[in-house]
Amino acid sequence: MKGMSEREYSAHSGLSRGAIQKARKASRLVVYADGSINAAASDVRRGEMTDPDQQRRSTGGTGRTGGDSGFSGPADSSSYLKARTALTVYQAQERQLAIQKKKGVLVDRARAEALVFRLARQERDTWVTWPNRVAALMAAKLALEVEKQTGQIVLIEAATLQRVLEAYVREQLAALADLRVSLG
Repeated sequence: MKGMSEREYSAHSGLSRGAIQKARKASRLVVYADGSINAAASDVRRGEMTDPDQQRRSTGGTGRTGGDSGFSGPADSSSYLKARTALTVYQAQERQLAIQKKKGVLVDRARAEALVFRLARQERDTWVTWPNRVAALMAAKLALEVEKQTGQIVLIEAATLQRVLEAYVREQLAALADLRVSLG
């Protein structure tokens, strides 16, 4: 017998005998004419044909690289593992964002900013036109109250009251203009 038996190669590679049998059927092992396994050539072929992550899992490795990890593959598979981990994390985050968007937890930032701006402009426009709408009514009610209390007829001009109200509303809106909405 030139090479190793399945049991010997199993002990050599750190894989189970079943894994060795599967590798043999999949032509990942180099076999001599007598059926024994060429260990050196089989190690190289298995390393080229097998996913490093699969090798590590099948040997029960802990993810460490180096001689004590128990598998015989490419010397540095840590970059592969890091890339695979990064891809998995990215895909999980992407799925989580898609779920949150479907649930309505997440909204488009540009759309939200446009909505806030539009609502603020509508509110400002409502307040700017408010003195025009209520000045005459306020002047009449104020004159009526003064007349009830003093017994004398008092005339309050709606235009004067409107100018006073406009000045105070614009002052308040100027103070509110300094507010900034930050969505991020």
